[in-house]
Amino acid sequence: MPIEYYVFLSLVLFCIGIAGTLMRRNAIIIFMCIEMMLNATNLLLVAFSKMHNDPSAQIFVFFSMVVAAAEVSVGLAIIVMMYRKVHSVDVNILNRLKH
Repeated sequence: MPIEYYVFLSLVLFCIGIAGTLMRRNAIIIFMCIEMMLNATNLLLVAFSKMHNDPSAQIFVFFSMVVAAAEVSVGLAIIVMMYRKVHSVDVNILNRLKH
């Protein structure tokens, strides 16, 4: 399969992630959109690694996924604590927590 397909798919996924991050107010959906952007970059790294027959980028993607798993656990813990405090996952309500 040509590399252009992977680049296009990665670009579409990244743009959907950016749009979801900027337009949504739900913290869980924002979190999922950030993960989608991370997976789009990982897809692009693997595609270019496969094109150049160099496995070093695939190793980098593996470590990136490990860091993403740690990010998910910390992010979900923050969202759960926010829900316990405010009983909502709307990010606009976070402004009320300043006082």
